[in-house]
Amino acid sequence: MFDSGAFVADALESAGAELDDTQRQPNGVDLTVDAVFRQTGRGRIGREGKCVGDRTPIEPDDGAYRLDAGAYVVRYGEPVRIPEGRIGFVLPRSTLLRNACTLDTAVWDAGYEGIGEGRLDVGHPIDVEPGARIAQLVLACANHDGVYDGEYQSEGL
Repeated sequence: MFDSGAFVADALESAGAELDDTQRQPNGVDLTVDAVFRQTGRGRIGREGKCVGDRTPIEPDDGAYRLDAGAYVVRYGEPVRIPEGRIGFVLPRSTLLRNACTLDTAVWDAGYEGIGEGRLDVGHPIDVEPGARIAQLVLACANHDGVYDGEYQSEGL
């Protein structure tokens, strides 16, 4: 079962997020764009470790990130704390999809805290303003063994 938007908002506010009324949705909370990056270096995913490749920040031009078709990394503007007994999913907002773009994300396990990132796939050039609502976080009840204690714990905090 998925939690209400009010429950999700409470979880984010307990992590220090400052939400406005437009971000509160019936079934989740909208996440905003804090920064956009272009991956410039090779990453590595191995059996015994991983490495995120170098990135170059993209600067807004005339108040917006002017993105050509391609893949980018987006950092969200809100700190997140996934409560015990829950699992977090980040989904693209429908306006992003209607503009030939999507957002690829990973599961956020119970206990994860941080400022997360997603992969923004731009199918057609688009302008995205800093602080624009780009994704929606939803939480669902989940049985789990332990809580997240991985390398990305407290990222961006």
